[in-house]
Amino acid sequence: MLKDMEPATMIPVTDLEKTRKFYEDVLGFTADIEDPGGISYRSGNGRFNIYPTEFAGTAQHTLIGWHTDDLEKAVDELAAKGVTFEQYDYPGLKTDAKGIAVMGQEKAAWFKDPEGNILSVWQVPGAWLRT
Repeated sequence: MLKDMEPATMIPVTDLEKTRKFYEDVLGFTADIEDPGGISYRSGNGRFNIYPTEFAGTAQHTLIGWHTDDLEKAVDELAAKGVTFEQYDYPGLKTDAKGIAVMGQEKAAWFKDPEGNILSVWQVPGAWLRT
């Protein structure tokens, strides 16, 4: 049943207007649907929503990631817009000076929105994501 439905990522925020500016002015998204319950954005063939709640920024894991064919370029463009990438040094996961980690064939970089939600950009070689 669910496998035939389009999913949407839900991102909690406490300050809807401040966070909206980040997603629109820094990340370049345009609001698709908005109401008092939140704001919806299209991204590729998918959708994500930011919605007000007192529990924003409490997740300690990545909430959404965007696949790119050129991670270095994506990181550089976001950094030029003021995005700060996280630095990690864990067994099996260490980021470089730009915030990029190489994990086998996959590369990724993580950053936070104004609410502390963890977001990412990542790259995997090949066309495994495209169906």
